[in-house]
Amino acid sequence: MTYLDHAATTPMRPEALAAYAAVLADTGNASSLHASGRRARRIVEESRETLASVLGVRPSDVVFTGGGTEGDNLALKGLYWARRRVEPARRRVLVSAVEHRAVLDTVQWLGAEQGAEVELLDVDAAGTVHPDTLAAAIERDPAAVALVSVMWANSEVGTVEPVAELAAVAHRHGVPFHTDAVQAFGQIPVTVGEDGPDAIIVSAHKIGGPVGVGALVVRRGLALEPLTHGGGQERDIRSGTLNTAGVAAFAAAASIACAQAPRESVRLAALRDRLVRRVQEKVPGAVLNGAGLSGSQRLPGNTHLTFPGCEGDSLLMLLDARGIECSTGSACSAGVARPSHVLLAMGASEEHARGSLRFSLGHTSCAADVDALVEAIGPVVERASRAGALAGMTGA
Repeated sequence: MTYLDHAATTPMRPEALAAYAAVLADTGNASSLHASGRRARRIVEESRETLASVLGVRPSDVVFTGGGTEGDNLALKGLYWARRRVEPARRRVLVSAVEHRAVLDTVQWLGAEQGAEVELLDVDAAGTVHPDTLAAAIERDPAAVALVSVMWANSEVGTVEPVAELAAVAHRHGVPFHTDAVQAFGQIPVTVGEDGPDAIIVSAHKIGGPVGVGALVVRRGLALEPLTHGGGQERDIRSGTLNTAGVAAFAAAASIACAQAPRESVRLAALRDRLVRRVQEKVPGAVLNGAGLSGSQRLPGNTHLTFPGCEGDSLLMLLDARGIECSTGSACSAGVARPSHVLLAMGASEEHARGSLRFSLGHTSCAADVDALVEAIGPVVERASRAGALAGMTGA
């Protein structure tokens, strides 16, 4: 099996798996006062310190969550409610048009149910939000802006956004800035800095940790209304018994991923460049989506290609039948395939968007994975093209 879908989830690192198993073998609720509880609490706090260290924040800024989607909901809803409580006129929510559904669906809910005025920020052909675009949007009515959200790196096409510059624009107008850094964390440097994002979301299973655990990094002094109520275990922002084993494994994975990132990013970028070059040799019409391969505007492990005349779903299943696993660029709702909203926002046609695949590399990827794809892609595209042409002739 050739696994080229690390952006969806990446295999657990041995160190994370060992940490997970070791803690699972023990008993203890981190909120309990007895010895087992204190032992669990110590593991949680040591893990919090590890996450804080690699992110360049204070341990008290780290709020453990059940994953990236929960973190986005906690941050966006909590921040909007807190801002509206103090300044009811702040209804405008500015987000990029290429956000993950965890962000887009959350702010759309705020619009439908909580009176938010959601505005999508335009992107260029690479999927980049330019600081001037954000500044112009805020300046239309700065006193009404509740928050801004732009992801650190795009989950489909891998474009790295100018987060520091965007956060600075928001801060000049007194507006908090949220970023979903789930794809970026562990691949490129993700730190808060003096004028960086006010809220950052990261997730364990993207960096070799377990599914079901993540973290929300909240800058000191930023008010958030809680989404759930109960024990208030995580700064009263998030309630619920902590997943001690998951937290420990997350910290182990983060420590290794971030330490290895400078060297690993070079290795993955070289593999990615080879993948793009060899695939385009086999399929000359294949189009790379997102930022170019040179420079630092693209995640090192991301390749997103469109194969004109093909349906992405057909390509996906044909590759899967050959033991190659990747991801389509389209979303599926109620069994009906839809073109990628990311590519449409970047100016692509619906036909172009439907013919796309994402190949994402990670810590277990090697040259043999690229070679397997290169060997299969020509015949697969040829077969998918014939199927597409036949469907067009029959009107299917």
